[in-house]
Amino acid sequence: MSSSPTVTRRRVFYIPGYDPIHPRRYRELYRKESAAQAEISGYEIGLRPKTTKGSYGWHVEAEIEGARCNTDVEVLVWSDIVRDSMSSTIPATYLQLIWTASAYIFSGALFRLMRLRKGPVIAALYPVGMLLLQLALCTMVACGLGFVVFLGVSVVAPLLAPWVTIAAGLALIWVGLRWFRSKDGKLFAYYLMHDYSFSARTLGSNPEALEERMARFADAIAEALQGDSDEVLVVGHSSGAHLAVSILADLIRDGRVPSEGPVLSFLSLGQVVPMVSFLPRAQRLRADLAFLCQREELSWVDVTAPGDGCAFALCDPVSVTGVAPETGKRWPLVISAAFTQTLSPEKWKEMRWRFFRLHFQYLCAFDRPGDYDYFRITAGPKTLGARFDGRVPSKSRIETPVNRYRSVA
Repeated sequence: MSSSPTVTRRRVFYIPGYDPIHPRRYRELYRKESAAQAEISGYEIGLRPKTTKGSYGWHVEAEIEGARCNTDVEVLVWSDIVRDSMSSTIPATYLQLIWTASAYIFSGALFRLMRLRKGPVIAALYPVGMLLLQLALCTMVACGLGFVVFLGVSVVAPLLAPWVTIAAGLALIWVGLRWFRSKDGKLFAYYLMHDYSFSARTLGSNPEALEERMARFADAIAEALQGDSDEVLVVGHSSGAHLAVSILADLIRDGRVPSEGPVLSFLSLGQVVPMVSFLPRAQRLRADLAFLCQREELSWVDVTAPGDGCAFALCDPVSVTGVAPETGKRWPLVISAAFTQTLSPEKWKEMRWRFFRLHFQYLCAFDRPGDYDYFRITAGPKTLGARFDGRVPSKSRIETPVNRYRSVA
């Protein structure tokens, strides 16, 4: 924890999850939701153009808890890598389905993940089931219409009827699958399939392009740690959480966190770390988890909520992975955003089945806020460590190590 918990200048580095969309969405989300939270909680906050040289970001001026604070937020962009991984054809996506399902089933990871939380496992199975259902429906329709084609052609050219029928059937299946893919903005089957296959295709190791990008992220954070900010806060959301774990571990190992520099803080939100750390070749991530959980150079708070069906809610990512040391474990502090308490009954009823929206709720306003407030953390006058100093971890957290693979790099 910081001995100087007051913050007047802060740098925030936000690492998104597996998201192909331009980072401007995060600025607009912050602008809209911070204004809503400020009105609810009675503080002032406003956005300005960025003042740093980062690729994409914004400046925040706020008066919270009776003090003024200036924050520069930078989005660490890897959406281009995500888009490249999603450029698969329809047949390639079905091959990804086979490989991803095989990777999780035959490694045993799927069954062990189900012992933690069924929600994110169901979310992982959803694209498999949906894509197979789409293929089945298209095949059924093609068979029905193909039979009609066969009857018609067999009258005129009986020898050609089988071949015409097969060609027509395949064409109908292809048209049907393309139609379903055009509707994926609502179904999310292809998007989620690409998401889960991104890590499964390498059995948990990082692709070279991602490692190179993570090194650039580390350089940006290291430069900020040499600046005059009071706090450098790294926020990792969803898949971005396990990227942040490795980036921060690298920074500390390499001696790039100065003892007299800004306070270093790490906030992981809606993390899905076990989806990667439970795979056979995730030695790099497991080593980084084991290393980071013992370090005094930073404060690490992990926030999830049981109402978020896409996250491993209240699962200590270090402990459940099976790499927690016998002694000396400091982090993370696992707490709940408690959606059923921090959202009004009306709001919760409205959002309960909007799974993707709930997965982003950590970045949004709460109409009954508790001690977790994203905008107080990112724009308020206290460091992350000071804000949660003395906060006990959630009593319902899961720490049982269930991972089969515990080797580290």
